[in-house]
Amino acid sequence: MDEQEEQMRRAIGTILQSDPLIKLLQEVRLGRMKSTDPGLRAVTESWIGVYAQVLKSHPVPASLLPRLDPSPRLQVLVDLGVLSWDHPATKDLRELFQRVSLSAA
Repeated sequence: MDEQEEQMRRAIGTILQSDPLIKLLQEVRLGRMKSTDPGLRAVTESWIGVYAQVLKSHPVPASLLPRLDPSPRLQVLVDLGVLSWDHPATKDLRELFQRVSLSAA
């Protein structure tokens, strides 16, 4: 495995450690938790913070950067009503990814 792929794996691993999609959103889908639950919101916003920190601190080559695009994960959160596209954390993360993408190009 080359160094770039290893960097990508570390970045993804860090993001996955706090990812609310893995367990908590299943609870929303099953009706055991509401999408507006303050605990879910706190975990989600913490995850967004971790995601932003990873984008800032894990340099990834432009060719691998699409694998770190937060939009698909954010879309799930928006679809379930946990966040909205105009939520400040959502907007900030998407803008950060765009900046990182432009600087990596």
